[in-house]
Amino acid sequence: MVSTKEGRVSQKSDAGVFAVLELLDGGAPPDEFEMLVEDARRSGAGDEELAALERAKRLGLSVRARGENEQQRLATMSALFETGFDMAVPQDLDSLLTMVLRRARVLLSSDMAWIGLYDDEEGRHVIRASDGHITDRNVGLRLDPGVGLGSATTREQNPSPFWTPDYLADERILHSPSVDDVVRLERTRAMLAVPLSRVGGPVGSLYVGERKVRHYAPDEVALLRSLADLTSVAIKHVRLIERNAALIAALERHTITVEAGLRDVRGLSQTHHRLIELVLDDGDLHSLTDEVRRELDAHACVYSADGTPLATAGEAPVCAADPATLSRLGALAPRRPGELDDGVWAVPLAAGTGHLGTLVLRPKRPWSTEEEQLLPLVGQAVSVQLLVENSRTAITEGQIREDFLGDLLTGPQRPRPQLEQSARRLGIDLRREHVVVVARPEGEAHGKPAVWASSYAYRQKGLRSMQNGLAVLLLPGGDPGAAARAVSAELSPLLGHPVTVAAAGPAGDPAAVRDGFHEALRCLDAMTALGATGQAGSLRDLGFLGVLLSDGHDVGAFVHSAIGPVIDYDEQRFTDLTRTLEAYFEAGGSPTNAAKRLHVHPNTVARRLERIGELLGPEWQDPRRALEVQLALRVHRVRAVLGGTGPAADGAQEA
Repeated sequence: MVSTKEGRVSQKSDAGVFAVLELLDGGAPPDEFEMLVEDARRSGAGDEELAALERAKRLGLSVRARGENEQQRLATMSALFETGFDMAVPQDLDSLLTMVLRRARVLLSSDMAWIGLYDDEEGRHVIRASDGHITDRNVGLRLDPGVGLGSATTREQNPSPFWTPDYLADERILHSPSVDDVVRLERTRAMLAVPLSRVGGPVGSLYVGERKVRHYAPDEVALLRSLADLTSVAIKHVRLIERNAALIAALERHTITVEAGLRDVRGLSQTHHRLIELVLDDGDLHSLTDEVRRELDAHACVYSADGTPLATAGEAPVCAADPATLSRLGALAPRRPGELDDGVWAVPLAAGTGHLGTLVLRPKRPWSTEEEQLLPLVGQAVSVQLLVENSRTAITEGQIREDFLGDLLTGPQRPRPQLEQSARRLGIDLRREHVVVVARPEGEAHGKPAVWASSYAYRQKGLRSMQNGLAVLLLPGGDPGAAARAVSAELSPLLGHPVTVAAAGPAGDPAAVRDGFHEALRCLDAMTALGATGQAGSLRDLGFLGVLLSDGHDVGAFVHSAIGPVIDYDEQRFTDLTRTLEAYFEAGGSPTNAAKRLHVHPNTVARRLERIGELLGPEWQDPRRALEVQLALRVHRVRAVLGGTGPAADGAQEA
């Protein structure tokens, strides 16, 4: 049981605690908490009651302090949010910096604040704005790299805040006379700097300062750092807005200039449109030249690239330049209209890098600026007309070339001189080596092979013809396999599916073209039978099978393609690699048994086989390649015996 006296003490203690709680609830100042304890002491309260009341007072003041700190934190966060909202309002850079500095002074209760931004032209930071300063020396101050507080806030890697309680007395700082002079004039002691950062690195620093010694708490550093982060984003947006505004202003000026030019060009465009329509309406060069004469009120004449007159309207222009000079106008840069002697104008006619000719004009009166600007457009229209007429000629010539190759392949044989003469008219010299290439698409082509073959033959200075869905090409050259692979490499991607290409040759006379065509067809059939559709090659690439299918049975070429490097090596170095290769196959691919046949050490055979691998390639022992090598060895041995040379000497030196 608790005594009556103890109960009375407990009741009084509880009353004191409730009194403290009432003071907390009413927001009483700290001195009223002290007065509560003093009143209890004067009223004769006991030691236990006073101790309990003192403890309740301390706890109450602690709770009151925490509440004030929380209110201060909330007020600070509210101020930061308001600052962020204010920064979102479009404004110029100077207004933004002024607003940020004033908020920084309020948030940290500082005497002054300033901002330094990096200047790309000077390569260092410059103080752009200041608030709370008492001199005019702060704004515009140049800060060299590593000087002052910027040694930490402006470095490229890991920029961080830096503060000092007394700037001039701090030996950690790299001092500069110019900066120290401003600090003395401003009477600044304590300073805190935080970086203004972006993705690529710091763009500047935000500073606050005191005119007395001050130690900055971590919460204050974090607060200024948060304000700096908001400022960095706002500066980026303001600069983007200013850059866009400058771009818009430049575009507006350009638009005004363009609109003025469009009014002048509209008339030129209409004239150019009429000339192009005349070309597209199947007009001829004479009608177009006559229209140019009317539009420009000038005598006009069109010359070809070699200086030959093609069309004249009005009187022929009196031109001091001779046809040879006109033919060279296409080489003049930048190939623009130019005035020659006696008021005669020359307009080069061109397409791409090719010179088509020259339009010569002699005005009947002085031209205006707009008429002179019309000259390039007139030149374009005449160039298009020349291209159209040249294309018509090219189409006719292309049909003639196709018919000629068709006669060579399947038509009745004509005398060789007659064929060579016809070929020379088409720019083809059949006395030179040519290869015949046959291409068969392995899918739907829809006419693409014919169009492509015409272009390819023209570029290669050859002929083309379509025979039963096959594109047949007669191309200059002596390597049919390389020609087939070149055709496949270009035609297959165009069609989007495989193309089987076979080639034969070379052919050195008109009669051999037909034989080459039939040989290429046999090669195509052989590739199909071997399952090599979609590939490219010649009978020479088919190895011994190609020798059997060819007209000439070129056995020597087959032997050389299979084991030529080994034979050449033996002849040049007097070695016995060919005999070693024969013994190796006769021994069933066993180096040990081959060594017994050759009466040499197995290591010698191993070294020779390594040399053979270097000469023939690493795949020489693959079954398909090995068969070709064995056949070539047999043929080579028979030819050597029949030729009287006999087998190589057994005492040849080791490879």
